[in-house]
Amino acid sequence: MAEGYLAWNLLLLEERVRIMERKIERRLLRDAQNPFELPNREFLAAYRLNKELLMDLTDMLRPHLQPLRRNGLAPEIAVLVAVEFFANGSYQRPAGNQCEFALSQPSTSRCIRKVTWLINRYLLRQWIKFPMTQQERTAARNKFANARQPFPGAIGAIDCTYINLLAPRLHEEAYVNHHGNHSLNVQAIVDPDLKILNINARYPGARHDAFIWNASPIRHIMEHFYNNGERRTYVIGDDGYPLEPWLMTPLPHYPPWSQQFQYNERLCKARNVVERFFGVLKGTWRCLSYQRVLMHAPEIAGQIVNACAVLHNMRQHYRLPMEENNEILCAAENVYVEDAEAREEVMNHRGPRAVAQRIQNQIIQEWFPNYRSALDNENN
Repeated sequence: MAEGYLAWNLLLLEERVRIMERKIERRLLRDAQNPFELPNREFLAAYRLNKELLMDLTDMLRPHLQPLRRNGLAPEIAVLVAVEFFANGSYQRPAGNQCEFALSQPSTSRCIRKVTWLINRYLLRQWIKFPMTQQERTAARNKFANARQPFPGAIGAIDCTYINLLAPRLHEEAYVNHHGNHSLNVQAIVDPDLKILNINARYPGARHDAFIWNASPIRHIMEHFYNNGERRTYVIGDDGYPLEPWLMTPLPHYPPWSQQFQYNERLCKARNVVERFFGVLKGTWRCLSYQRVLMHAPEIAGQIVNACAVLHNMRQHYRLPMEENNEILCAAENVYVEDAEAREEVMNHRGPRAVAQRIQNQIIQEWFPNYRSALDNENN
Protein backbone atom coordinates (compact mmCIF):
# COMPACT_ATOMS: atom_id res chain seq x y z
CA MET A 1 0.00 0.00 0.00
CA ALA A 2 2.78 2.38 0.97
CA GLU A 3 4.77 1.47 -2.13
CA GLY A 4 1.78 2.19 -4.36
CA TYR A 5 1.21 5.54 -2.68
CA LEU A 6 4.91 6.43 -3.13
CA ALA A 7 4.81 5.45 -6.82
CA TRP A 8 1.73 7.61 -7.34
CA ASN A 9 3.45 10.61 -5.73
CA LEU A 10 6.50 10.08 -7.95
CA LEU A 11 4.31 10.05 -11.07
CA LEU A 12 2.55 13.19 -9.91
CA LEU A 13 5.89 14.89 -9.25
CA GLU A 14 7.20 13.89 -12.69
CA GLU A 15 4.08 15.30 -14.32
CA ARG A 16 4.52 18.60 -12.49
CA VAL A 17 8.15 18.73 -13.59
CA ARG A 18 7.10 18.14 -17.21
CA ILE A 19 4.53 20.94 -16.95
CA MET A 20 7.15 23.34 -15.59
CA GLU A 21 9.63 22.32 -18.29
CA ARG A 22 6.96 22.88 -20.95
CA LYS A 23 6.27 26.36 -19.57
CA ILE A 24 9.98 27.16 -19.71
CA GLU A 25 10.14 25.84 -23.30
CA ARG A 26 7.19 28.03 -24.29
CA ARG A 27 8.79 31.03 -22.66
CA LEU A 28 12.12 30.43 -24.43
CA LEU A 29 10.33 29.93 -27.74
CA ARG A 30 8.37 33.15 -27.24
CA ASP A 31 11.52 35.07 -26.43
CA ALA A 32 13.31 33.64 -29.47
CA GLN A 33 10.49 34.55 -31.88
CA ASN A 34 9.78 38.19 -32.66
CA PRO A 35 6.74 38.87 -34.88
CA PHE A 36 8.00 42.43 -35.44
CA GLU A 37 10.86 40.96 -37.46
CA LEU A 38 8.41 39.83 -40.14
CA PRO A 39 8.48 41.77 -43.43
CA ASN A 40 6.02 44.65 -43.46
CA ARG A 41 3.73 43.02 -46.00
CA GLU A 42 3.54 39.74 -44.10
CA PHE A 43 2.98 41.56 -40.82
CA LEU A 44 0.10 43.58 -42.30
CA ALA A 45 -1.46 40.47 -43.84
CA ALA A 46 -1.28 38.58 -40.54
CA TYR A 47 -2.47 41.30 -38.15
CA ARG A 48 -4.27 43.83 -40.44
CA LEU A 49 -2.25 46.56 -38.68
CA ASN A 50 1.20 47.78 -39.60
CA LYS A 51 3.98 47.72 -37.05
CA GLU A 52 3.73 51.43 -36.27
CA LEU A 53 0.00 51.27 -35.57
CA LEU A 54 0.29 48.13 -33.48
CA MET A 55 3.04 49.67 -31.35
CA ASP A 56 0.93 52.80 -30.91
CA LEU A 57 -2.01 50.62 -29.83
CA THR A 58 0.23 48.76 -27.40
CA ASP A 59 1.53 52.03 -25.95
CA MET A 60 -2.05 53.24 -25.40
CA LEU A 61 -2.89 50.07 -23.46
CA ARG A 62 0.51 49.47 -21.84
CA PRO A 63 -0.30 51.10 -18.46
CA HIS A 64 -3.15 48.60 -18.03
CA LEU A 65 -1.31 45.54 -19.39
CA GLN A 66 1.76 45.50 -17.16
CA PRO A 67 2.32 41.91 -15.98
CA LEU A 68 1.77 41.25 -12.29
CA ARG A 69 4.38 38.47 -12.24
CA ARG A 70 8.00 38.59 -13.25
CA ASN A 71 7.46 36.00 -15.99
CA GLY A 72 4.12 37.42 -17.10
CA LEU A 73 3.27 38.19 -20.72
CA ALA A 74 4.66 41.36 -22.22
CA PRO A 75 1.99 43.89 -23.32
CA GLU A 76 3.12 43.50 -26.93
CA ILE A 77 2.37 39.75 -26.88
CA ALA A 78 -1.07 40.27 -25.30
CA VAL A 79 -2.04 42.83 -27.96
CA LEU A 80 -0.65 40.70 -30.80
CA VAL A 81 -2.61 37.65 -29.66
CA ALA A 82 -5.88 39.61 -29.44
CA VAL A 83 -5.39 41.38 -32.79
CA GLU A 84 -4.45 38.09 -34.49
CA PHE A 85 -7.70 36.58 -33.20
CA PHE A 86 -9.72 39.56 -34.49
CA ALA A 87 -7.99 39.40 -37.87
CA ASN A 88 -8.31 35.68 -38.55
CA GLY A 89 -11.25 34.59 -36.43
CA SER A 90 -9.74 31.23 -35.53
CA TYR A 91 -10.34 29.32 -32.32
CA GLN A 92 -8.40 30.43 -29.28
CA ARG A 93 -6.18 27.36 -29.03
CA PRO A 94 -4.65 27.62 -32.55
CA ALA A 95 -4.53 31.42 -32.21
CA GLY A 96 -2.30 31.19 -29.15
CA ASN A 97 -0.37 28.06 -30.10
CA GLN A 98 1.51 29.66 -32.97
CA CYS A 99 5.29 29.51 -32.82
CA GLU A 100 5.45 33.29 -32.28
CA PHE A 101 3.29 33.14 -29.15
CA ALA A 102 3.36 29.57 -27.77
CA LEU A 103 0.45 30.28 -25.45
CA SER A 104 -2.04 27.90 -23.92
CA GLN A 105 -5.76 28.31 -24.60
CA PRO A 106 -6.51 29.83 -21.15
CA SER A 107 -3.74 32.39 -21.60
CA THR A 108 -5.03 33.24 -25.07
CA SER A 109 -8.55 33.67 -23.73
CA ARG A 110 -7.33 36.00 -20.99
CA CYS A 111 -5.40 38.09 -23.53
CA ILE A 112 -8.40 38.43 -25.84
CA ARG A 113 -10.79 39.35 -23.05
CA LYS A 114 -8.37 41.77 -21.40
CA VAL A 115 -7.39 43.63 -24.57
CA THR A 116 -11.01 43.72 -25.78
CA TRP A 117 -12.19 45.18 -22.48
CA LEU A 118 -9.41 47.77 -22.44
CA ILE A 119 -10.18 48.93 -25.99
CA ASN A 120 -13.85 49.33 -25.03
CA ARG A 121 -12.98 51.08 -21.79
CA TYR A 122 -10.29 53.52 -22.95
CA LEU A 123 -10.38 53.83 -26.76
CA LEU A 124 -14.00 53.44 -27.91
CA ARG A 125 -15.15 57.01 -27.20
CA GLN A 126 -11.83 58.42 -28.33
CA TRP A 127 -11.91 56.85 -31.80
CA ILE A 128 -15.66 56.60 -32.53
CA LYS A 129 -17.36 59.97 -32.26
CA PHE A 130 -20.65 61.23 -33.60
CA PRO A 131 -20.48 64.89 -34.75
CA MET A 132 -21.84 66.81 -31.77
CA THR A 133 -20.71 70.39 -32.29
CA GLN A 134 -21.96 72.77 -34.97
CA GLN A 135 -18.53 72.81 -36.58
CA GLU A 136 -18.32 69.01 -36.69
CA ARG A 137 -21.78 68.69 -38.22
CA THR A 138 -20.97 71.31 -40.86
CA ALA A 139 -17.84 69.37 -41.80
CA ALA A 140 -19.87 66.14 -41.96
CA ARG A 141 -22.49 67.72 -44.22
CA ASN A 142 -19.80 69.10 -46.50
CA LYS A 143 -18.22 65.66 -46.74
CA PHE A 144 -21.49 64.09 -47.92
CA ALA A 145 -22.25 67.04 -50.24
CA ASN A 146 -18.86 66.63 -51.95
CA ALA A 147 -18.82 62.83 -51.97
CA ARG A 148 -18.75 60.76 -55.14
CA GLN A 149 -22.43 59.98 -54.53
CA PRO A 150 -23.64 63.17 -52.79
CA PHE A 151 -26.63 63.72 -50.58
CA PRO A 152 -26.69 67.33 -49.31
CA GLY A 153 -27.63 67.63 -45.65
CA ALA A 154 -26.64 64.09 -44.72
CA ILE A 155 -24.07 63.57 -41.97
CA GLY A 156 -24.13 59.78 -41.87
CA ALA A 157 -25.52 56.61 -43.46
CA ILE A 158 -27.13 54.04 -41.17
CA ASP A 159 -27.80 50.31 -41.43
CA CYS A 160 -27.62 47.08 -39.45
CA THR A 161 -25.82 43.79 -40.01
CA TYR A 162 -25.77 40.40 -38.31
CA ILE A 163 -22.78 39.09 -36.37
CA ASN A 164 -23.18 35.38 -35.66
CA LEU A 165 -22.53 34.05 -32.18
CA LEU A 166 -22.96 30.94 -30.08
CA ALA A 167 -26.51 30.37 -28.84
CA PRO A 168 -26.66 31.96 -25.37
CA ARG A 169 -28.15 30.13 -22.43
CA LEU A 170 -30.48 32.96 -21.42
CA HIS A 171 -33.20 34.20 -23.79
CA GLU A 172 -31.83 32.11 -26.62
CA GLU A 173 -34.90 32.78 -28.78
CA ALA A 174 -34.23 36.54 -28.81
CA TYR A 175 -31.00 36.03 -30.76
CA VAL A 176 -32.48 34.04 -33.66
CA ASN A 177 -32.55 36.28 -36.76
CA HIS A 178 -34.69 35.79 -39.85
CA HIS A 179 -32.00 33.53 -41.36
CA GLY A 180 -32.42 31.16 -38.42
CA ASN A 181 -28.95 31.93 -37.00
CA HIS A 182 -28.10 33.20 -33.54
CA SER A 183 -26.63 36.66 -33.87
CA LEU A 184 -26.34 40.23 -32.73
CA ASN A 185 -28.00 42.90 -34.86
CA VAL A 186 -25.30 45.57 -35.02
CA GLN A 187 -26.19 49.12 -36.05
CA ALA A 188 -23.54 51.40 -37.55
CA ILE A 189 -23.48 54.97 -38.84
CA VAL A 190 -20.64 55.87 -41.21
CA ASP A 191 -19.50 58.79 -43.35
CA PRO A 192 -18.49 58.66 -47.07
CA ASP A 193 -14.89 57.81 -46.08
CA LEU A 194 -16.16 54.68 -44.27
CA LYS A 195 -15.28 56.20 -40.92
CA ILE A 196 -17.52 54.92 -38.14
CA LEU A 197 -19.48 57.67 -36.39
CA ASN A 198 -21.47 55.35 -34.13
CA ILE A 199 -21.62 51.61 -33.42
CA ASN A 200 -24.31 49.81 -31.42
CA ALA A 201 -23.71 46.09 -30.74
CA ARG A 202 -26.02 45.57 -27.80
CA TYR A 203 -29.16 44.14 -29.39
CA PRO A 204 -30.01 40.51 -30.26
CA GLY A 205 -30.64 39.38 -33.81
CA ALA A 206 -34.43 39.21 -33.45
CA ARG A 207 -34.64 42.99 -32.92
CA HIS A 208 -35.46 44.81 -36.14
CA ASP A 209 -33.61 47.87 -37.35
CA ALA A 210 -36.38 50.36 -36.57
CA PHE A 211 -36.51 49.24 -32.93
CA ILE A 212 -32.75 49.64 -32.49
CA TRP A 213 -32.84 53.10 -34.07
CA ASN A 214 -35.76 54.16 -31.89
CA ALA A 215 -33.86 53.18 -28.74
CA SER A 216 -30.58 54.68 -29.95
CA PRO A 217 -29.16 57.78 -28.24
CA ILE A 218 -28.25 59.08 -31.73
CA ARG A 219 -31.94 59.38 -32.58
CA HIS A 220 -32.51 61.61 -29.56
CA ILE A 221 -29.43 63.65 -30.46
CA MET A 222 -30.70 64.18 -34.02
CA GLU A 223 -34.12 65.13 -32.69
CA HIS A 224 -32.45 67.62 -30.36
CA PHE A 225 -30.58 69.18 -33.29
CA TYR A 226 -33.84 69.44 -35.23
CA ASN A 227 -35.73 71.05 -32.35
CA ASN A 228 -32.92 73.59 -31.99
CA GLY A 229 -33.23 74.83 -35.55
CA GLU A 230 -31.11 72.43 -37.66
CA ARG A 231 -33.76 71.56 -40.24
CA ARG A 232 -31.43 70.35 -42.98
CA THR A 233 -29.33 67.77 -41.14
CA TYR A 234 -30.17 64.13 -41.77
CA VAL A 235 -29.09 60.56 -41.32
CA ILE A 236 -29.94 58.44 -44.38
CA GLY A 237 -31.17 54.85 -44.20
CA ASP A 238 -33.09 52.18 -46.08
CA ASP A 239 -36.80 51.37 -45.84
CA GLY A 240 -36.21 49.34 -42.68
CA TYR A 241 -36.22 52.65 -40.83
CA PRO A 242 -39.10 55.06 -40.19
CA LEU A 243 -39.20 58.35 -42.08
CA GLU A 244 -38.48 61.21 -39.65
CA PRO A 245 -37.49 64.86 -40.07
CA TRP A 246 -33.90 63.89 -39.21
CA LEU A 247 -33.89 60.49 -40.98
CA MET A 248 -34.47 60.30 -44.73
CA THR A 249 -35.56 56.97 -46.24
CA PRO A 250 -36.62 55.80 -49.75
CA LEU A 251 -40.14 56.06 -51.14
CA PRO A 252 -41.74 52.81 -52.38
CA HIS A 253 -43.24 51.93 -55.76
CA TYR A 254 -42.63 54.92 -58.02
CA PRO A 255 -42.07 54.66 -61.80
CA PRO A 256 -38.60 55.41 -63.22
CA TRP A 257 -39.65 58.70 -64.80
CA SER A 258 -40.91 60.18 -61.51
CA GLN A 259 -39.14 62.67 -59.28
CA GLN A 260 -39.57 60.28 -56.36
CA PHE A 261 -37.69 57.56 -58.24
CA GLN A 262 -34.80 59.92 -58.88
CA TYR A 263 -34.77 60.84 -55.20
CA ASN A 264 -34.67 57.15 -54.27
CA GLU A 265 -31.82 56.53 -56.66
CA ARG A 266 -29.71 59.33 -55.23
CA LEU A 267 -30.42 58.34 -51.64
CA CYS A 268 -29.63 54.66 -52.24
CA LYS A 269 -26.37 55.50 -54.00
CA ALA A 270 -25.36 57.80 -51.13
CA ARG A 271 -26.20 55.30 -48.40
CA ASN A 272 -24.36 52.51 -50.22
CA VAL A 273 -21.28 53.55 -48.24
CA VAL A 274 -22.65 51.75 -45.17
CA GLU A 275 -23.11 48.53 -47.16
CA ARG A 276 -19.54 48.84 -48.38
CA PHE A 277 -18.38 49.52 -44.84
CA PHE A 278 -19.82 46.23 -43.58
CA GLY A 279 -17.97 44.41 -46.36
CA VAL A 280 -14.71 46.13 -45.41
CA LEU A 281 -15.20 45.50 -41.68
CA LYS A 282 -15.90 41.79 -42.11
CA GLY A 283 -13.25 41.37 -44.77
CA THR A 284 -10.59 42.88 -42.53
CA TRP A 285 -11.63 41.44 -39.16
CA ARG A 286 -12.56 37.89 -40.07
CA CYS A 287 -13.87 37.04 -36.61
CA LEU A 288 -16.98 39.03 -37.68
CA SER A 289 -17.36 37.25 -41.02
CA TYR A 290 -20.61 35.48 -41.89
CA GLN A 291 -18.79 32.10 -41.95
CA ARG A 292 -17.48 32.59 -38.40
CA VAL A 293 -19.32 32.24 -35.10
CA LEU A 294 -18.14 34.17 -32.06
CA MET A 295 -17.87 31.58 -29.29
CA HIS A 296 -18.63 34.11 -26.59
CA ALA A 297 -21.52 35.38 -24.53
CA PRO A 298 -23.47 38.23 -26.18
CA GLU A 299 -21.91 40.88 -23.94
CA ILE A 300 -18.36 39.79 -24.81
CA ALA A 301 -19.29 39.40 -28.50
CA GLY A 302 -20.56 42.99 -28.49
CA GLN A 303 -17.29 44.17 -26.97
CA ILE A 304 -15.37 42.32 -29.72
CA VAL A 305 -17.47 44.10 -32.36
CA ASN A 306 -16.70 47.45 -30.70
CA ALA A 307 -12.99 46.63 -30.54
CA CYS A 308 -12.92 45.77 -34.26
CA ALA A 309 -14.77 49.03 -34.99
CA VAL A 310 -12.12 51.00 -33.07
CA LEU A 311 -9.33 49.23 -34.97
CA HIS A 312 -11.16 49.97 -38.24
CA ASN A 313 -11.16 53.70 -37.50
CA MET A 314 -7.52 53.53 -36.50
CA ARG A 315 -6.73 51.87 -39.83
CA GLN A 316 -8.64 54.65 -41.59
CA HIS A 317 -6.64 57.25 -39.68
CA TYR A 318 -3.36 55.59 -40.67
CA ARG A 319 -4.63 55.18 -44.27
CA LEU A 320 -4.03 51.44 -44.42
CA PRO A 321 -5.43 49.58 -47.46
CA MET A 322 -8.98 48.27 -47.15
CA GLU A 323 -9.99 44.66 -47.66
CA GLU A 324 -13.56 44.19 -48.83
CA ASN A 325 -15.55 41.05 -48.15
CA ASN A 326 -17.20 39.91 -51.36
CA GLU A 327 -19.17 37.06 -49.82
CA ILE A 328 -22.59 36.62 -51.35
CA LEU A 329 -24.23 36.30 -47.96
CA CYS A 330 -22.65 39.49 -46.74
CA ALA A 331 -24.96 41.50 -48.96
CA ALA A 332 -27.87 39.08 -48.70
CA GLU A 333 -28.05 39.29 -44.92
CA ASN A 334 -28.98 42.95 -45.15
CA VAL A 335 -32.20 42.20 -47.03
CA TYR A 336 -34.72 43.47 -44.56
CA VAL A 337 -37.39 41.08 -43.32
CA GLU A 338 -39.29 42.44 -40.40
CA ASP A 339 -42.47 42.42 -38.40
CA ALA A 340 -44.66 44.74 -40.48
CA GLU A 341 -46.99 45.54 -37.60
CA ALA A 342 -44.09 46.47 -35.32
CA ARG A 343 -42.56 48.72 -37.97
CA GLU A 344 -45.91 50.37 -38.64
CA GLU A 345 -46.33 51.03 -34.94
CA VAL A 346 -42.92 52.69 -34.77
CA MET A 347 -43.64 54.81 -37.82
CA ASN A 348 -47.09 55.92 -36.67
CA HIS A 349 -46.36 56.65 -33.03
CA ARG A 350 -42.76 57.79 -33.09
CA GLY A 351 -41.94 61.25 -34.35
CA PRO A 352 -43.77 63.75 -36.56
CA ARG A 353 -44.06 61.71 -39.74
CA ALA A 354 -46.17 64.34 -41.52
CA VAL A 355 -43.42 66.93 -41.01
CA ALA A 356 -40.87 64.46 -42.34
CA GLN A 357 -42.97 63.90 -45.47
CA ARG A 358 -43.13 67.65 -46.11
CA ILE A 359 -39.35 67.89 -45.76
CA GLN A 360 -38.90 64.93 -48.08
CA ASN A 361 -41.21 66.49 -50.70
CA GLN A 362 -39.34 69.77 -50.43
CA ILE A 363 -36.03 67.98 -51.07
CA ILE A 364 -37.52 66.26 -54.12
CA GLN A 365 -38.86 69.51 -55.56
CA GLU A 366 -35.55 71.30 -55.01
CA TRP A 367 -33.42 68.57 -56.58
CA PHE A 368 -35.64 67.55 -59.50
CA PRO A 369 -37.98 70.53 -60.14
CA ASN A 370 -38.32 70.17 -63.90
CA TYR A 371 -37.41 66.53 -64.38
CA ARG A 372 -40.75 65.45 -65.93
CA SER A 373 -40.92 68.43 -68.27
CA ALA A 374 -37.33 67.86 -69.35
CA LEU A 375 -38.16 64.19 -70.01
CA ASP A 376 -41.21 65.16 -72.11
CA ASN A 377 -39.14 67.59 -74.15
CA GLU A 378 -36.54 64.90 -74.80
CA ASN A 379 -39.21 62.43 -75.95
CA ASN A 380 -40.77 65.03 -78.26
